[in-house]
Amino acid sequence: MTPQNETQNQITPEESTQTDNFYYQIQWRKNSQFAAATSNIADLKATELIIAQTDHGPEPASIKGTGFKWPEPQNKKNSPAIKIQRRANAEEIEKTERLIEREQDAFEICQQQIAELKLAMKLIRVERYFNGSKIIFYFTAENRVDFRDLVKELVQEFRTRVEMRQIGVRHETKLIGGLGCCGRELCCSSYINKFAPVSIKMAKEQDVPLNPAKISGICNRLLCCLTYEYDSYRQIKKKMPRAGKTIQLNDQALKVLQCNVLQETVVVAPANDRDNKLLLTRSEWEQAKPVNLQPPQKQKKNKK
Repeated sequence: MTPQNETQNQITPEESTQTDNFYYQIQWRKNSQFAAATSNIADLKATELIIAQTDHGPEPASIKGTGFKWPEPQNKKNSPAIKIQRRANAEEIEKTERLIEREQDAFEICQQQIAELKLAMKLIRVERYFNGSKIIFYFTAENRVDFRDLVKELVQEFRTRVEMRQIGVRHETKLIGGLGCCGRELCCSSYINKFAPVSIKMAKEQDVPLNPAKISGICNRLLCCLTYEYDSYRQIKKKMPRAGKTIQLNDQALKVLQCNVLQETVVVAPANDRDNKLLLTRSEWEQAKPVNLQPPQKQKKNKK
């Protein structure tokens, strides 16, 4: 975060400041998620290539959002984990361009090997480390795949460490990207890092029509956004009378027909006149009392 944490050969004196951090949006590869990064370089421009520190060494990234000044946080856990080391030099820029081309070549070579070995798998993406120490192949498959022969061929071809990662359809969509039914960029490819479990119960709780075409994403799984307001709907519905129940308001028995959670209103009708619907506001249904219409259970006689 501070200049003391950076080595002197990474940042020139004119680029460094003593007390301020500058936050940026960076992108590792095209169509990948944006990430937050910090640096003490004040004048990085959009589309400029930089070198950032990662767990496996320095990696190139492009600036997508200009930085703003922010004081040193007291809690280190709240600061971005990614640190920008320096601007990329001409040699690193050229190496990054070659890296992208080499990833495309590796993709084609792996596709050819998969076809020759007749493996039931679909290659999605190839990523190479900037230092050349590792190459990762992302693929999908319906079942487990024995790719040991494939790895041997790839290691012999690229002379580096090879890792095969099998991913699900949701992760596949995250890597490929696209537009959702809302017209915006997919949540998974824009900012979601971990996929939360999504169930049909969440759609029912939010009164969403149970039409698979409307509640499924392009990955053919339930929409991730069904989890966003699920807890809020549950908390609000706990306070509201449930549909199908009978309540009493002003000495009148009313049947609850529908609950509008967002408006916090309830549609009711007299028990003897279902066509005469009434709309109760929150202040009105809060005054209502539940009515128990179930007859008391008869006590069973003890058989002698």
